[in-house]
Amino acid sequence: MITHVPMTVKGVKKLKKELEKLKKIKRPQIIASIANAREHGDLKENAEYHAAREEQGFCEGRIQDIENKLSIAQIIDVTKIKNTGRVIFGSTVTIRNIKKSETFTYRIVGDDEADFKKNLISINSPVARSLIGKYNNNIVEVTTPLGIVSYKILKVEYI
Repeated sequence: MITHVPMTVKGVKKLKKELEKLKKIKRPQIIASIANAREHGDLKENAEYHAAREEQGFCEGRIQDIENKLSIAQIIDVTKIKNTGRVIFGSTVTIRNIKKSETFTYRIVGDDEADFKKNLISINSPVARSLIGKYNNNIVEVTTPLGIVSYKILKVEYI
């Protein structure tokens, strides 16, 4: 049974761009490096050749990984969904830590798209799991290594 992996439109575009770069730029560069290293003679003691072959293995593995992810991707475009104030995959949520009065804005995305520095959190993160299905003005509790933290949902956007 194939399990679909949720992805945003931006996430799919990012993976397709990486795949194209790997296939059209990186792969030919590696092939050229292998050919160049072969010209240096004995392959058993040729460090350049072995490094290029190792790089080729990583590149081919990543290509295969991306192609697999794209083949099972369930693309979700929240801009085409009516905003009901409910937190769903792909939505942008502004929350406030009730105790500390700190406000955060996160977008809930797939694992491959997650980048905490850009406020993109994985659907599988504790915060996202606590938020999914809740509504604007709800209070949610998130279990963290430091204990339970309560947040109030201030805004839910489908952008």
